[in-house]
Amino acid sequence: MRAIDLRPGPEGHAAPVTDVAFRPDGKRLATCSYDGTVLLWDVTAPARPRPLTRLHHRRLVNSARWNPVRPDVLATASADKTVAVWRIPEHPDTRRPELITVLARHTDDVNAVAWMPDGHRLICVSEDGRATLWDTRTGTFEGEVGSHTAHCMMVSVSRDGLVATVGEDGLIAVRDPDRPDRAAEYRSTASVEGCAWSHDGRTLAITRDDGVAELLTPRLAVRRSVTVAGTAARAVAWAEDDSSFVVGAYDGCLHVFDADGTRRHRFGDPRMWPRSVTVAPGGVAAVGSFWNGPHLVDLTTATSLSEPTAPNHGPNAMAVLGGELLVGCDSGTVIAFDPDRDGPERPRLLPVSDSPVLSLTTCGPDFYAGTYAGYVHRCNDEGELLAVSNRLGAPVPSLCRVDDRRLVAGTYNGALIGLEATSLAEVGRGAPHEGSVKSLVPFAGGFASAATDRTLAVGSLRDRSVLWEHGNLVNAVATLDDRIVATVSRDHTVKVGLVERGDDGEGWQVVHRQTLLGPDESVKCVSLLGDPDSPVVLAGSYDFGVYRWRTDWAHGTDLASGRLVDEFRQGVSCMHRIDARRVAVAGWDGQILVVGLDAAGEVRVLRRFDVDMLVRRARQAVWAVAS
Repeated sequence: MRAIDLRPGPEGHAAPVTDVAFRPDGKRLATCSYDGTVLLWDVTAPARPRPLTRLHHRRLVNSARWNPVRPDVLATASADKTVAVWRIPEHPDTRRPELITVLARHTDDVNAVAWMPDGHRLICVSEDGRATLWDTRTGTFEGEVGSHTAHCMMVSVSRDGLVATVGEDGLIAVRDPDRPDRAAEYRSTASVEGCAWSHDGRTLAITRDDGVAELLTPRLAVRRSVTVAGTAARAVAWAEDDSSFVVGAYDGCLHVFDADGTRRHRFGDPRMWPRSVTVAPGGVAAVGSFWNGPHLVDLTTATSLSEPTAPNHGPNAMAVLGGELLVGCDSGTVIAFDPDRDGPERPRLLPVSDSPVLSLTTCGPDFYAGTYAGYVHRCNDEGELLAVSNRLGAPVPSLCRVDDRRLVAGTYNGALIGLEATSLAEVGRGAPHEGSVKSLVPFAGGFASAATDRTLAVGSLRDRSVLWEHGNLVNAVATLDDRIVATVSRDHTVKVGLVERGDDGEGWQVVHRQTLLGPDESVKCVSLLGDPDSPVVLAGSYDFGVYRWRTDWAHGTDLASGRLVDEFRQGVSCMHRIDARRVAVAGWDGQILVVGLDAAGEVRVLRRFDVDMLVRRARQAVWAVAS
């Protein structure tokens, strides 16, 4: 397993903040990040958080939790499939933290951890659906506490040892490792991503993908249901005295409620990523962000105490407009540059939004950006804002042009929304996917869509055909000449098919299909090059690699492994076909490659660019003009 190499600066993270955890006394904060590190902050003065020291994993870090008995002990959980337990000195800026133990490799990414009240045992929950119990004094596995049929997302332990786990299968399970008779289950109608016991252990708060938070008894009877937002409610935490709780939702806001479910406050910032929230004594909340550090918020007044200091430009989406490659970033900026020049003299920074740009497409002289905040922006090639859609109810991770008059936006909630290309007014909705629409591409006068419900579908808003299903969520789809479709999945496979209209001229059917073996990690993005009779498939993975397969419908075989083309220093985030023989490939390390077919039909790296260098050159050009 290759280690992330993002080289974060001394003042914060080099990628979005995935989790936040206050030490019980509220004087220290641990923040986890996609950059593979945990940063420890002195937050004695919440208006002036000060970074102290950094802990390292090999992959992105999902969770950190302080020990309830020994406040100098911290557990951290990572996508490198390990959990590390650290001893943190009171002044880690002068004395380095000590790694106490690493719990044996798990079978999949570890999403969250929680300490048992004794301070020795730790619960770990994983993408494999399992909740496991470990003794951190010896590093030994003590058994399973429970399991889910889909990803187990979060765990919380009450003060008297009740372990609550929640998952994408909608299951909320309560177990007691010491008393098997204390068990209860409750199945929600939606995926459940967050949970937290009140400090007195009498109420379990859970947050659902449909925007609802529920307050449950220890036996999982529903006390209250609260509609938080029109999009996923992701994280939840309780005030110290249990008089209120706060929910982080994918509308980019913190929602504060009284213990009886009455709304107190709503606080939003487009830079926040509320997949994590924690509350310190005194009512200070910390929440994750897309920038280089956490947000600290006074929950009593719903006002900001401190904010992150610098954006990150991790690339999420690409498009081509007028010979320039557009790159949409976590910062909300679109970077425009000429991919045919080894040293672009004047890359341009187009500030589209304060919220991350998750998707891009073009139509004529304009480009369109879908944002985490749930809007679609229409801009001209100078970046001037021409129109903004109404809020679409959830982040917009996918966007494509159907024709010169219409776009389709796919949302985190699974909606497929038609938009008029000029005004961005809504013109219709299609049958939704049962999960986030991860990828949209034009296809035969309509579009192809890939989603976390494991399916690939093609057609129009009102008439769609499911072509195939993967064993896990589908991350991306690509098409070639309205004949070839390829998808990539978290099941580590690539599927590529030759499709045609059904015998009755309606719908679509698969004529040939092959399943190709990807690397042993989630395959994130895909593109197609060359001749439809023998297309070249390119795919990028969370293992940092870009791979290629050559498909032969007459003699090709399933389960062929790809050939490594190149490697990044982080996962590969997105691809976009520049023309019939070239593809741009971007990684979360900020590298952008232009790869293409040479005369012999082999895939080669033609050019390399670095997002941070492009940003610096663009700013230097602006400063030179201004001076």
